[in-house]
Amino acid sequence: MTDHTLARAEEVLNQLVELIETARTLPMSSSCVVPRERTLDLLDALREVLPPELAEARRVVGQRDRTLAEAEQLADQTLRQAQDQARSTVAAAKQHAEATVIAADDQARQTVAAAKQHAQELVEAGQREQDQLVSSAGVHQAAVTEAARLRAQAEEQAASIVASAEQSARTLSSEAHSYAYGTLSELVDQLQRLAATAENGRDALGERP
Repeated sequence: MTDHTLARAEEVLNQLVELIETARTLPMSSSCVVPRERTLDLLDALREVLPPELAEARRVVGQRDRTLAEAEQLADQTLRQAQDQARSTVAAAKQHAEATVIAADDQARQTVAAAKQHAQELVEAGQREQDQLVSSAGVHQAAVTEAARLRAQAEEQAASIVASAEQSARTLSSEAHSYAYGTLSELVDQLQRLAATAENGRDALGERP
């Protein structure tokens, strides 16, 4: 509303108030008598001032409603897109985590198998060396003792290699599982924050006057 229109409307309203306040009161009643023509003139003047402003107000309200509807539609679309992207991201992360665990398990099994094979080769080599020392003519009893020692050493080394390989396999598998779990947990937290932000945005748009 312009300053001139506002001033004119306020002036007409003041005249109406003054007209009613100064009107003659009927005896034994709270009613009063006002001049009809003067009152109608003031009401006509007020009607001339208000319709353009009312039309502008209706236009502003309509524009506000359209803006809120578009904003709510955009918020819903953004939320749906975020949910779709979240589902795709979760599926990809889950697939990657499963692939990581499978690869770690395969590597662990291969490591244990190779360690067992190496240990078996060491034991067999020690056995052959012992047999050669024992069967050689003129070998002293010290040779027998040395062969037994070598065999025991080979078995101990083989057992140590197997134990180390199994421990390494367990560690690798545990780290893979921990990585997969941590990745999925972090992704879930991010998606929850994203969904909460989108919901808050949509609620805020819906609460705007």
